Amino acid sequence: MTTIADPGPTDKSVLYDQDSHVSSAVWDGQERGVLRCHEHTSMLEQWKLTPQQIELVEKTGFGYLRVIPSFSLDNSLISALVERWRRETNTFHFPVGEMTITLEDVGLILGLAIDGKPVIGASSNTPSSVCESLLGKAPEDLNGGMLKLTWLKESFSKCPEDASPEVIERYTRAYLLYLVGSTVFSTTTGNKVSIMYLPLFENFEEAGKYAWGAAALAFLYRTLGNASLKSQGTISGSLTLVQCWSYYHLNLGRPKINEDTSGRFPFALRWKGRQSGSRSTSNIVAYRKALDSLAPCDVQWLPYKDLDFSVVPEHIKDNLDLRRSKTMLICFDKAEKHMPDRCLRQFGLPQSIPEKVKRWEKKIRTPGPGKDLTNDVESEAKVKLQAELKEWLERKLLIVESGDDVDESEYMQWYEKITRRFLGRPESLESEFQRTVAAMKEIASIAESVSIDRMDSRDKKLLNEIKSSVHNCLTEIVGEARKGRRKSAAKRKRSDDSNSRED
Repeated sequence: MTTIADPGPTDKSVLYDQDSHVSSAVWDGQERGVLRCHEHTSMLEQWKLTPQQIELVEKTGFGYLRVIPSFSLDNSLISALVERWRRETNTFHFPVGEMTITLEDVGLILGLAIDGKPVIGASSNTPSSVCESLLGKAPEDLNGGMLKLTWLKESFSKCPEDASPEVIERYTRAYLLYLVGSTVFSTTTGNKVSIMYLPLFENFEEAGKYAWGAAALAFLYRTLGNASLKSQGTISGSLTLVQCWSYYHLNLGRPKINEDTSGRFPFALRWKGRQSGSRSTSNIVAYRKALDSLAPCDVQWLPYKDLDFSVVPEHIKDNLDLRRSKTMLICFDKAEKHMPDRCLRQFGLPQSIPEKVKRWEKKIRTPGPGKDLTNDVESEAKVKLQAELKEWLERKLLIVESGDDVDESEYMQWYEKITRRFLGRPESLESEFQRTVAAMKEIASIAESVSIDRMDSRDKKLLNEIKSSVHNCLTEIVGEARKGRRKSAAKRKRSDDSNSRED
């Protein structure tokens, strides 16, 4: 019986949560199938915004996210990537090393601000009173502070032509809540969005000062981490970001590039959006095998270096150094660690062995109403607020560098001990042989079932050639298998005879 190597980790100091991870279930033969991917972008195009509304949306920093078309999600690709995600490190663990989705990726792919005030807030008002105040009305079934996206669309998707400035603002807030609820903050609770984001859109100028990209990444890290547990079957957050990140960085399931979008921003526009026909020709097992055998030549560490950066807005371009900030990302009560020190090759730097993983508090207490959170790292807020919030305030002081004497071979030796080296069980030669024979027999059966009544002589000749080729292949495969078995039997006989003589 063939012994299958342990996929790791042999050193569990990093991936300490391996027993709860989906890869453990896959290894034990407990397939959970493809994840249910919750992103609700297909109805966004039904919103008809006036020029005044578009102007307000752009003030909030969501002007670029608004123009990204609805993507046909490749659920199998996303599911295979999630199997490689580790919430202990907020990185993908691939055979070539760790990689992750960084603040740079969020800024360039989605066009969201990666610097600014942390997206937190608190309201002493009830959800219904918040709706009444900022939208002009509230639904009857506003349970648990969650608002139905369908209610928002039915009530606010077309602003009246003669609307007053106050009404225009209400309709725009409803659109913004729908936009974030169907994209970057989509949830697995169904077609709903939390009312907690709405107060941040009360003042459009102030809304534009938040680091929405950092909050979107914190939210996505959390949903990736949850989906990587073997007990989960759904995933939400910006799955368009995950898919586009994969297209840019990995030679895996890529569609054609939209040639007519060169020179446009954000960079998600370079990939095909909604497509007709099948979403993917690969299933999760095929993607899993491809990721298990991922080689350095399949990875683009610096996928944006040759793109036109003249189209990137200054507020994103000027803050791209934050892609190497080992800071805390915050989205209300969610706190997630941004760990660029584990993925230095994504910034053109040699990869050294990163520091030991420190566990962090994944939930924070948000400050009370009216708390002023400035960007000044010397402010009073720095002293009074928790450590997680303090890290974000100090984000520009936490830029990681790489040493001059880095030996990446040392990193890979260390990495192979602490990682899960592969997910799928290696197929035995016997299983592969049986699968090949079954496939050939299926081809032969199909060929035999084809009617030749209306075929011309050329097609009949081609069909006979197919039948002959399949027959010859089956004969050759079976012959080789018998020859192999005879050799094995002879070898065992010689071994037995030798043992008998020794006895």
